[in-house]
Parts: sequence; C-alpha cells; structure tokens
Amino acid sequence: MDRLCRHARAFATGIADIDGATVLNDVVFTQVCARFGDDARTDRVLEHLLADGTAWITGSTWHGHRVLRISVSNWSTTDADVNRTLDAIRRAATAT
Repeated sequence: MDRLCRHARAFATGIADIDGATVLNDVVFTQVCARFGDDARTDRVLEHLLADGTAWITGSTWHGHRVLRISVSNWSTTDADVNRTLDAIRRAATAT
C-alpha cells in the first residue's frame, strides 16, 4: 500500500507542475483528481490521453466539474510506469 500511495503522490506532484493543471484533492491514499482549466479542456486532455494509449485513466465529475481521475491500484505499477504516464499527461495537456 505504501508504494501505491507514493505513486499517487508522484502523480499529484507531476500534474501540479503542468501549466493550467490543478490537483483538487489532498492525496492521502491512492486517488488523484485533477482539472485542466475548464470542463471542455479537461475532457480534451482525457481524450488525447486515452488516444495515446500509454495509460487508461478515467474522467469523472467531482463537485460539478469534469476531472481526470487517477486511481493507483495495481500492485505491479512501477516508478517507470508513473513517469511514462506523467509524460503522456503532459503531451495531452500540451495538445489541447
């Protein structure tokens, strides 16, 4: 569990460094919710990310706003997986 929580914190830190991105929750477990400006841009980032195919991350609605929802739950997730996924999120955010 400690490793999964560490990965979630790494996702939050990496996303917070992306221009226009905001991490919306205190990451105390394995969940991260983030926005990329408004609802439309957040959905576009998600679309680009899923089309990229690096990782499967879902969209959701939280407090009435669209979010990118990351749930770190697979025991085999590595630091390299987190870094590759953050790179894909950066690419998706840049493309929108």
